[in-house]
Amino acid sequence: MSRILVAEDDPHILRLISMWLQREGHVVFEARNGLAARDLVRAEPVDILVSDINMPGMDGLALIESVIGEGCVRRGVIVLTNRWDHAEIRDRLADWGVTVLPKPFSPSRLSEVVESLAAGRPTTARMAPPPVSERGAC
Repeated sequence: MSRILVAEDDPHILRLISMWLQREGHVVFEARNGLAARDLVRAEPVDILVSDINMPGMDGLALIESVIGEGCVRRGVIVLTNRWDHAEIRDRLADWGVTVLPKPFSPSRLSEVVESLAAGRPTTARMAPPPVSERGAC
């Protein structure tokens, strides 16, 4: 069982992901925008962050870049995107071992990635630990 934060502005996709992951036995927290997700994960660190890219307030890229160096996400990050440039997004986030899943995505594929991260098996390159001076309260 992992603690997972799902950041997604589409309420239907958010509910689908949350229900799917809860069914798998995970504790799921929800945020409908990047700012809410950032505040939530800083207050309560999680094992896995699942984030959309296009969200109001703060997009998924800014969210990931703001929390990954703080140690608020313990096991890994999964990005969901319907943008055409998902390969560029993957390259931008590769140093942190972020997994990028293009939308539409398969819930079973999302579960496979979550289970790999929960078990401590990276799905791509391992997340680089942030320098000690950049770590936040998490």
